[in-house]
Amino acid sequence: MIKFESALEFAKNMDILDPLSKFRSQFYIPRKSNGAEHIYLTGNSLGLQPKTTRSYIDQELRDWEKLGVEGHFQAQRPWMPYHEFLTKGMAKVVGANPSEVVVMNTLTVNLHLMMVSFYQPTKSRFKILIESDAFPSDLYAVESQIKFHNLDPNDALIKVFPRKGETTLRTEDILSTIALHGDSLALVMIGGVNYYTGQYFKIKEITEKAHSVGAYAGFDLAHGAGNIKLSLHDDGPDFAVWCSYKYMNSGPGSLGGCFVHDRHATNQNLPRFAGWWGHNKNTRFNMRQDFDPIPGAEGWQLSNPPILSMAAMKASLDIFDEVGMSALEEKSRKLSAYMEYLIKEIKSDKIRIITPANPEERGCQISIQIEKSNKTLFKRLTEKGVIADWREPDVVRVAAVPLYNSFEDVFLFVELLKESM
Repeated sequence: MIKFESALEFAKNMDILDPLSKFRSQFYIPRKSNGAEHIYLTGNSLGLQPKTTRSYIDQELRDWEKLGVEGHFQAQRPWMPYHEFLTKGMAKVVGANPSEVVVMNTLTVNLHLMMVSFYQPTKSRFKILIESDAFPSDLYAVESQIKFHNLDPNDALIKVFPRKGETTLRTEDILSTIALHGDSLALVMIGGVNYYTGQYFKIKEITEKAHSVGAYAGFDLAHGAGNIKLSLHDDGPDFAVWCSYKYMNSGPGSLGGCFVHDRHATNQNLPRFAGWWGHNKNTRFNMRQDFDPIPGAEGWQLSNPPILSMAAMKASLDIFDEVGMSALEEKSRKLSAYMEYLIKEIKSDKIRIITPANPEERGCQISIQIEKSNKTLFKRLTEKGVIADWREPDVVRVAAVPLYNSFEDVFLFVELLKESM
């Protein structure tokens, strides 16, 4: 157990002892007009650019320049199977078998594709369960899927709310709500890490409860992939989706990832929206074959991969492969605990951390609620060189990302927070 101290010297010493501190130099840190580095604590919205990204993309541009269409087969990393170069690394990040993971499309597109397969309402089983304060895109997606099946969201959408006076959900309340609606529940679709509070939900327990009542279980891991040490295969959800531009550092609007559990790998009776890139690789270019889906997650692909975005993703995944999620999680917990300690040292009744205190129920993100705030404090922080994140009505989200944030970053941020108060 580390005995924290609220002194800059302590933070600097922690960075000296940190075995991952060397990776900070592999990322571009945004700078102020005077050349000094910003305190960047918003990797939960957009991860920083690895310095290798440019060379990975340049390689594909050179191959395109020199080879034209032949780059599909003759490029240094041939384009036709390019998505396969990402599979093993991504599977490690989310704790899955390679056959269960594919990089494709973007997050909400993948969520819709998964619900085509795993939300098949019947007259008696037609409801979807979601957390009340899910990310808006998730709510829009599930509501539109319900309407697509000519159902009313007022009847078919179940929202689980925190208890009065609380900001996060209790696992037992999620499980009891699943049980309550069990006979009519078709799908449990939870954001694995809540975008607002930073709460990490217990995927295995929720999945097992959903399956026990005959429902499918899916998770949006936009704030989980690259942040939490996941075990998707062992935890057993039917599907999961995520983006790669937050903790995965693949660039603004970059590709999403998709997990489909191996139990569904060869189930051709599952409905799906099909495209040629999900077709049997051996006959894909015969062009006149009936759709024959590739076993596993690859069978949900639609189109050939966007190579330049995938090159950026590979640059980041290669760093993740070198570091490993266990080491990242260990440092992440120390950084978050140190930030929590320093914020509590402020001893102000205007500040409340709404992210769970239990390290098992959170990742990098700490959500700081500022009583009666009107964004003025956040603007002050920005003026002082902090790049953080504001969420209405009164929350500052900060994420000390273990790949490139330091203990000194955390210390300086809290000092500026005190000044800005």
